[in-house]
Amino acid sequence: MKVTLKDYQDDAVRDVLVNMRKARKRWKEDGERHAFSLTAPTGAGKTVMAAAVFEALFHGDDVYEFDRDPGAVVIWFSDDPSLNEQTRFRLMASADRLRSTDLIVVDNSFNRQRFEAGKIYFLNTQKLGRKSLLVRGFDDDGDPDAFPEMRADTRSHTIWDTIRNTIEDPSLTLYLVLDEAHRGMGATTRAALSEKSTLVKRLINGARGVPGIPVVIGISATVERFNRAMDGAKGRSTLPSVEVDATRVQDSGLLKDTIVLDVPKEDGRFDTVLVRRATEKLKESSEEWARYATDQEDDHVAPLLVLQVPNTPNESDVGRWLQAVFETWPELQPDCVAHVFGDHTKQEFGPYVVPHVSPERVQDEKWIRVLLAKDAISTGWDCPRAEVMVSFRRAVDITHITQLLGRMVRTPLARRIPGNDRLNSVDCLLPYFDEKAVHAVVDALMHGSDDAPPSGRVLINPVEMKPNPAVPQAVWDTFTSLPSQTRPQKGARPAIRLTALAHELAADEILPEAGKKAHAAMHATLDAFISSRSYEFTTKRSAVKTVEGRTIVAKIKEGDTQSSTFQATADDAVIADAYRTAARVISPDIARSYTEHRAKQKPEADNDFEGALIEAREDIGALGLMDNLGVQFDAEAMKLSNEWLATYRGDIAALSDDHRDAYRQISALSREPQDIELVLPLSVWERTSVREPGGRETKLPTYRLHMLCDENGDYPAELNGWEGEVLKTELQQSGLVCWYRNPDRPTQDSLGVAYVDAGDIRMVRPDFLFFADAGDGRIVVDIVDPHGVHLADALPKLAGLATYASRHAGVFRRVCAVTEVGGKLRALELTRPDVQAAVHAAESARALYESMLASDYV
Repeated sequence: MKVTLKDYQDDAVRDVLVNMRKARKRWKEDGERHAFSLTAPTGAGKTVMAAAVFEALFHGDDVYEFDRDPGAVVIWFSDDPSLNEQTRFRLMASADRLRSTDLIVVDNSFNRQRFEAGKIYFLNTQKLGRKSLLVRGFDDDGDPDAFPEMRADTRSHTIWDTIRNTIEDPSLTLYLVLDEAHRGMGATTRAALSEKSTLVKRLINGARGVPGIPVVIGISATVERFNRAMDGAKGRSTLPSVEVDATRVQDSGLLKDTIVLDVPKEDGRFDTVLVRRATEKLKESSEEWARYATDQEDDHVAPLLVLQVPNTPNESDVGRWLQAVFETWPELQPDCVAHVFGDHTKQEFGPYVVPHVSPERVQDEKWIRVLLAKDAISTGWDCPRAEVMVSFRRAVDITHITQLLGRMVRTPLARRIPGNDRLNSVDCLLPYFDEKAVHAVVDALMHGSDDAPPSGRVLINPVEMKPNPAVPQAVWDTFTSLPSQTRPQKGARPAIRLTALAHELAADEILPEAGKKAHAAMHATLDAFISSRSYEFTTKRSAVKTVEGRTIVAKIKEGDTQSSTFQATADDAVIADAYRTAARVISPDIARSYTEHRAKQKPEADNDFEGALIEAREDIGALGLMDNLGVQFDAEAMKLSNEWLATYRGDIAALSDDHRDAYRQISALSREPQDIELVLPLSVWERTSVREPGGRETKLPTYRLHMLCDENGDYPAELNGWEGEVLKTELQQSGLVCWYRNPDRPTQDSLGVAYVDAGDIRMVRPDFLFFADAGDGRIVVDIVDPHGVHLADALPKLAGLATYASRHAGVFRRVCAVTEVGGKLRALELTRPDVQAAVHAAESARALYESMLASDYV
């Protein structure tokens, strides 16, 4: 792969391959047909995951312990040929083992008896429709427009013949990938939907002498959508769905954290007012991105303003809106506007002549800074640099607005910008929406839909918070040194983590030849492992080189049997299989380099290096049969990578955000939580009011001494009863300098603590951090987290916080968990060893707070 998969992507690929292995086995052995779905929200990187799956399917993958299918053929089926073209391009951009000649778009000239193994064929609804040349002569059904003689003269096989012959060929396995993940915003006719449904069911179920395709994989935004596509499937078993958790996608930084909605607070016509405001936002965002690019020596992002107009826009209105844009930002070039209307011709709006551009080109055409769009955005369109939108749709068009926002939620650099909400958000201004309609939009965004994932945060008319100038630098230095934790990854491999780290250290010129040093260290580990268990190694090596068996002779006349054992020299296939088993433990890269290392030590290496390599491969095969190899090898690989991360911590901190983010991801490649430092928050959006159940808006109270504040030094916060009491109590503590409301979302300025709940690793983000002057010039930190004992995760969270406090003894003055029991607040001080031990042994969180280990919180 050309890209490193995110943790959730890696997990999904692994699960998809497990299903594919089962489906292939059952088809080959029993003729059973299977189906399953990969459901992932928009922005999850479904094409990247598909690329990893196809590489393993066609070429095998030792990391995933997946053997290649030499007869694999894939049909990728979608609604739209342009979407297929996009998918093909993205597959090539993601995978280094998929060649362009392996990705074939089926056109009208396609004519093969059967599909070729190792290829992906892209088909769409139109290519299988009754009017398509690909099907002429197979099932015309008396169509007067068909030309039956066409097949005989120009085509030996229709596409249905090709599909049937491929399925019936015992050397091939046909997989159908049904791309249901994308939907356009335009209305689809009932006839088109009916034809699509008929064709999909025909591919799945088979018809008119063409069997159903053996393995069907649905890539879908929701399980429900896949189930609708599979409705009516006959004679087909369903394997467990592979579902990508939307919260893990949000955690990854691939999606923008916040959607900011700006709406008028009074009745009236505010279209040009909000267009001017949107242009100001575009200008501010452009300046912020320019500063960021200069500071980081990174690619410059050119933010885009989308003006979403009605289906039949008034030309003078659009001209007036464009005029407001250029009056607000005169420096904009007059030719920076384009449209994506269904009419592909130039459009005139007053003095402005606006050219058409294909939606899929908008992201790369940096000259476009203002885009006019209706509701017919083409299928699969994504534009991460679209950061501001003004929608002139009416309140009845909530779906159109939320769908278009779903096209804008990807982050421009495919990562979160540390500590900067402005660059991690998208702004939507709604001049024609009333309060009720706005909250309907909020509800749709928060819960997600078929075309848009749930958003991390949706804020109405928020205020931007900046670092409080009254906070001493010593506090910020302490803040950025605090250890946050990463979410463990169940499929993490220490050897892969080490080699990835070595690659980055060498590329950044922090540790020259880090790769060689990493491999040399692991070679030494393996040498020591063999040396310490030489007898077992010799025995296993003999087992690799020979195959033992038993011969049984049955004497029919006498009615008895005789048996004897035999030994035979193992062939290359047996040795290769043993080698691959070992490579899966120590990683393919290290297995290759260790083979060369062992070969160079062989006596015959100088005269017969090829023979020495063969013997060395036998050594590796024997190594893979030895007990506890993985445990010891992984421990040493993890130890070395952690040592390097600690040793070069300062050098890594001096790198750009992009490079530091690579190290953060490498650090997180672990089955155990890893410590990472917090990032300074530079810009945070916060709501200033809350909507009461009756619909009335209430201003949120503001507080002083927060580490972030508005221009008046105030910080708005929505606190429940316990949280309010905690804050009131802590603000009265002697020596308090400032406090921090820890974000409850997975940003790099949020302190996270890992905990285990019902076997799953989750993250708790304590509510408050308090910074105080210890009196001797030191800044001390307290964590205070109110949490109800009635919640199912109360005890697991306590256990996670207790483990964290024990691991970081001395970093925090207090780690205090607070809850209400018996009408009063009680506290557990988790820095105490006796409390930590009690928490880990407890069966009830309430019992802990009621015990003598807890104290009244005052």
